[in-house]
Amino acid sequence: MEPVRLDDRAVIAVSGPEARDFLQGLVTNDVVNGLAPGTGLYTALLSPQGKILFDFLVTEGDGALLLDVAKESRDVLLKKLRMYKLRARIEIEAREQLGVYSNLRGHPDNRPVPYADRAITFPDPRLAQLGSRSIAASAEMPANLPGAAAYHAARLALGLPEGRDFGSEKIFALDAGLEELHGVSFTKGCYIGQELTSRMKHRATARKRILTVTAAAALPPQGPVMRGGMEIGELISTYGDTAFALVRLDRLDEAQGDILAGEIPVALTRPAWLAGASA
Repeated sequence: MEPVRLDDRAVIAVSGPEARDFLQGLVTNDVVNGLAPGTGLYTALLSPQGKILFDFLVTEGDGALLLDVAKESRDVLLKKLRMYKLRARIEIEAREQLGVYSNLRGHPDNRPVPYADRAITFPDPRLAQLGSRSIAASAEMPANLPGAAAYHAARLALGLPEGRDFGSEKIFALDAGLEELHGVSFTKGCYIGQELTSRMKHRATARKRILTVTAAAALPPQGPVMRGGMEIGELISTYGDTAFALVRLDRLDEAQGDILAGEIPVALTRPAWLAGASA
């Protein structure tokens, strides 16, 4: 992937002596034991019923834990985090001066330190194919980088859903593939939505997964996915002739015949990173 600025992302900083413990009690991944220098974590904040409210990446730098979040949900997430703050010794703020980048390369003019080393850079914790992720002062980064389109094309090719694909409070964390994308810890302590998430894991009741839908024509923004007259899933987000659908894997295997979204014949692809998932 070429270097890009992810102009649809924003940064929230959580700082103070209790920052790690604060996030640890809220999110699906292990911030206390799993976040080391030079690394990042993928995680989510769930509803009490175990459904995704927000997903984001977390790294450490600039004196804080830095949350790499969808720009459109930043303010709502800020409000939610501040609601949970109570008496915790932390500060929560948007860092407008910071931008998010993917696969930074090259050097500033006449300077020996590469752009990636001038930023907080870490391997994308979800999939190695995504390369590196960086958070940096926008003023110190190249101004001519393309926007997020190439990154989104790459993640669609990998069958990787995020953010807007999940919606808000619509999809359970395990149905969304967060376990396979290294976004859930089953050994940490309690967090919001943990009870139902753990129950789904241990009872193997996560039968749905998000699969990639492709067609020869533009797909509708939503609607059922059918196979042989049986509804096997539903479209959750659409990108022209490509989409994501939340599919019941058992029904996909049981039903026979052509697969349709609306009246459009489609193909369903289970991404390689999800290959081990079973109904």
